[in-house]
Amino acid sequence: MKEVKFYETIKDELLKFAVIITKTENKYVFCKHRDRDTWEIPGGHREPGETILDTAKRELYEETGALEFAIEPVCVYSVTAPENFNGVESFGMLYFADVNQFEKEIHSEIEKIIITDRLPDRWTYPDIQPKLLEEVGRWERYNKFVIET
Repeated sequence: MKEVKFYETIKDELLKFAVIITKTENKYVFCKHRDRDTWEIPGGHREPGETILDTAKRELYEETGALEFAIEPVCVYSVTAPENFNGVESFGMLYFADVNQFEKEIHSEIEKIIITDRLPDRWTYPDIQPKLLEEVGRWERYNKFVIET
């Protein structure tokens, strides 16, 4: 069983991942890896020497083709799972992005994106991704964040 927790802060060196809940025109953006038949939220691993914000921006571009966007940190999240990292808690930064412009083609391992007002039926990480979306929903309500269309 995977356990997902949320934190306000953590030491920067512990942040290994960035995940970006992404919207455009008030609809969600999800991506599909070419080797999977499931949908996921854009995100990925932090590269050596990279800031966690740079990780988020790079992954957002690579996985959605986002060219123009506003991005904000939401919170730190962690996942603890027996099958990952020997059951040791791993940490990432959760972001929210509002995209204004996409590149015409994606140049990465991502096959395609969808822009939708519905959540996918088939998640790549079903024990994690819905919880991250819920947390961003709480953050949006708390911050009275509204995307103008």
